[in-house]
Amino acid sequence: MISKEQLEDLRGRDLFGAGNEKVGSIEDIYLDDQTGQPAWATVNTGMFSGNSFVPLDDATIAEGGLSVPYTKDKVKDAPNVDPDGHLSEDETDEL
Repeated sequence: MISKEQLEDLRGRDLFGAGNEKVGSIEDIYLDDQTGQPAWATVNTGMFSGNSFVPLDDATIAEGGLSVPYTKDKVKDAPNVDPDGHLSEDETDEL
């Protein structure tokens, strides 16, 4: 599991998806309300796409950023939730 400290250092770095494809830039980190552990990252996937939420369950540290097992299309097609600093249980279920 990636620590909170490691993720703080990754803000502004790249998020890579399946096949080492660049998905976007890491904007923010969201912690699980119950465990306090990193659970989600918001990622800027492009000028017209805005930010997408990406689960961090299977994330690993990669050269230049963070790697997740999802394609860029899957991340971009995820449901939209306003990045307001907190995810409710309903929003987490939707994502």
